Amino acid sequence: MLLDTAPTEEVSQSLWSIIMNSGTGSIVIIGILFLMFAFMVYLFIERLTTIKRASQEDNSFMARIRDYIHDGKIDSAVRLCEETDTPSARMVGKGISRIGRPMNDLSVAVENVGNIEVAKLEKGLVILASISGGAPMIGFLGTVTGMFSTFQSMAAKAGGVVNLEDLSSGMYQAMLTTIAGLIVGIIAYFAYNYLVSRIDSVVRKLESRTMEFLDLLNEPAAVQ
Repeated sequence: MLLDTAPTEEVSQSLWSIIMNSGTGSIVIIGILFLMFAFMVYLFIERLTTIKRASQEDNSFMARIRDYIHDGKIDSAVRLCEETDTPSARMVGKGISRIGRPMNDLSVAVENVGNIEVAKLEKGLVILASISGGAPMIGFLGTVTGMFSTFQSMAAKAGGVVNLEDLSSGMYQAMLTTIAGLIVGIIAYFAYNYLVSRIDSVVRKLESRTMEFLDLLNEPAAVQ
C-alpha cells in the first residue's frame, strides 16, 4: 500500500472549516462537548454567585444576636435572622426558636439546618464532576471512531494508492475530539475543585457560628 505524497497546495483553514471537514461523527461529538462546556460555564457562574452570597455576612450579626438574647428580646433576634437571610442566620434562627428546650435538641436542630444549607450549596456539583470525567471519555470515543474510519478508508484502498485526503477526515476527528474533550474536562475539573474549596470555607464559617451561638446560650445572662 502506497501513500500519495504528491505536493498539494497549502491552504490555511479556520478552526470552523477544520471541524466541518472532519466528518459527521466529529461534528456530533464536538457539538455534545460544546453543550457540556456551555452548561458547565452556566453552572459554575450560578454556583459561584450562590456561594458568594452565602459567605457574605454582617460582622456585627452575632453581637446583635447576643444583645437581643441577653435583653430577652427573642422576637427581635428572630426578626434579625429573617432579615439577614444567610445560611448562618437561618441556623441561628432555628436555634433561637428552640430556646427553652434541652440543649441537645437545640444543637441537633441547628445541625440539621446546617446540613440542609450545605446541601443547597452543593447542588449541581455532581453534574460538574460528571462533566470533568465524562468529557475526556467522549473525546476519546471520537478518537476511536476517527481511527476506525481512517483504517476503514485504508482497507478500502488495499492494493491501490491511498491519498492523504482519504484519511484526513478520520484523522481530523481523532485529533479534534481528543483535544476538545480534554479541554472541557480539564476546565470542569478545576472549576469543580474551586467550588468545593469555596464551599468548605462556608462550612467552616457555619461551624464557627454554631459554636459561637451555643456558647452564647451557655453564658450566665442568656435566656434559657
